[in-house]
Amino acid sequence: MVELRTFIVLDSLQRQMASFGSNSESGFYPEAGQASCIVEISPGIEINRLTDIALKTTAVMPGLQVVERDFGVLEVHADSQADVREAGRAMLDAAGLDESMRLAPRILTSQLIKNVAGPHAQLINKVRGGNMVVEGDTVYILDIQPAAYAYYAANEAEKVARIKIINVDGIGKYGRVYIAGEEAEVLESKNAVERCLAAIDGRAM
Repeated sequence: MVELRTFIVLDSLQRQMASFGSNSESGFYPEAGQASCIVEISPGIEINRLTDIALKTTAVMPGLQVVERDFGVLEVHADSQADVREAGRAMLDAAGLDESMRLAPRILTSQLIKNVAGPHAQLINKVRGGNMVVEGDTVYILDIQPAAYAYYAANEAEKVARIKIINVDGIGKYGRVYIAGEEAEVLESKNAVERCLAAIDGRAM
């Protein structure tokens, strides 16, 4: 039996998130403005079957497919939001699932570090996948379950504020997002992320 952990549609990929995808994803890279659907299931091996269904249903392209021991994650994208949503519905139908069966996101950490010290910025930059933290930045750190909601959170953050996406990791047991920039902008992104995640319904973890 397939467990639906994450199911979310990103209506419009923001510029940094699209560029981040080309740096971190192994498939066909998305472009800014495209719609995206992210699915995370267990057991992970079943994501192969859902990928096949999605690609044969509409004109979506796969940006990311990861098969872990426990979880499988797939990201597909297209210019047409309708195509992306139809591919998502086809995957759910094939697995005997419904969107309401997904897990609701659970925030484990949502914190600000103001006026980050230079050595601390350098440590964070060692594991960055995107932009760089510089001394004096405010840094926002999000830790979330299920992990794949991290991509949605980072995209929503970029919609509302002039921030730098430092790293987004949506694979594994925990998802993590690092964002940096001026304090007021980073705070606005933090508030937006918390609001958007709270609005996603689903089963409790």
